Amino acid sequence: DILVFRSKSFGKVLVLDNAIQCTERDEFSYQEMISFLPLNSHSEPRDVLIIGGGDGGVAREVVKHPSVQSVTQCEIDEKVVEVSKKFLPFMAEGFDSPKLTLHIGDGLQFIKDTDQKFDVIITDSSDPVGPAVALFQKQYYEGLKRILKPSGIICSQGESIWYDLSLIQNMVHMCRDIFPVVDYASIYIPTYPSGQIGFLLCSSSP
Repeated sequence: DILVFRSKSFGKVLVLDNAIQCTERDEFSYQEMISFLPLNSHSEPRDVLIIGGGDGGVAREVVKHPSVQSVTQCEIDEKVVEVSKKFLPFMAEGFDSPKLTLHIGDGLQFIKDTDQKFDVIITDSSDPVGPAVALFQKQYYEGLKRILKPSGIICSQGESIWYDLSLIQNMVHMCRDIFPVVDYASIYIPTYPSGQIGFLLCSSSP
């Protein structure tokens, strides 16, 4: 289910399956951090892959980076893209960039099928419920490593330390079996449960 409504304090609000995804007032905090953390940690990110991110906010931030030449995005739910373009144009403007190629389909399958390599891979997923569960499993991260360039960086939505600490610890340990460099970054954003959310960062090189 998709719902967009206007809040007195936070402006337009996007809700997917009864969970707030973003609001007009504070969405920039999430979109900027999940994008700029890996982009600014890489010496020259040219090719970027976004898994998820159907509201367009991550794409909006990624295409701003001067060294980024191409952005490939795979979003499973075309309806989210359509709703965001209609009701959340301040985020969906990323879809209009000539740098962006949008694919509608399953992110895990896209990673299995593609032969393209990327400097930065960003996973802007919903919580690990339903189809999104696959994006939190070892098979997914092994697939990401296969299509990551030698100096590449991965940044994934990493849940809240207040509600999901065990999941985060398991994710960090799992990713350390795959990547030599793994870390967790945290930001504060008022409309998310506990007011905090984090990002899992992985790289094959320091």
